[in-house]
Amino acid sequence: MRVWKFGNSVNTDLITPGRYNITTDRGELARIAFIEHRPEFSREVRPGDIIVAGRNFGCGSSRETAVTALSECGIAAIIAPSFARIFYRNAINNGLVLVVADEKFLSSIGESHQLKLEGGEILNLTTGESSHAGVSRMLLLLKEHGGILSFLKNHKIEELEQLGL
Repeated sequence: MRVWKFGNSVNTDLITPGRYNITTDRGELARIAFIEHRPEFSREVRPGDIIVAGRNFGCGSSRETAVTALSECGIAAIIAPSFARIFYRNAINNGLVLVVADEKFLSSIGESHQLKLEGGEILNLTTGESSHAGVSRMLLLLKEHGGILSFLKNHKIEELEQLGL
């Protein structure tokens, strides 16, 4: 797993620039992810990589293609102190795990760190440090099922109640 570090206020125009954002083809969206901001990203990103960013990740326009592009690239999770509301909602809809974590802890994470998300905690396997993280069981289930629509199509209300959701 590789860690991709970004700063504060990464907006959706940086993730999927408007002039390239003319398709719904998931593979094409993955190829344009950060094409103008970090051109190497789509060539070098691997399934299971994570993004660690600053505050307000995903601000800007409400384009759902930004989430789709990152999901299609194989991003396992995005960890930041805060997310723009519409980006967060689009991530839930599409099964992309967003984790709210402490800024001080995140600043110590380098590109070679290994992280493990467990029970509301991020464990830095490189240093042994841990931090409380805002990740819910429901978000992990949505990722597993490819988003909220797929999840709801495959589960009855009774099953959700049995899961405590």
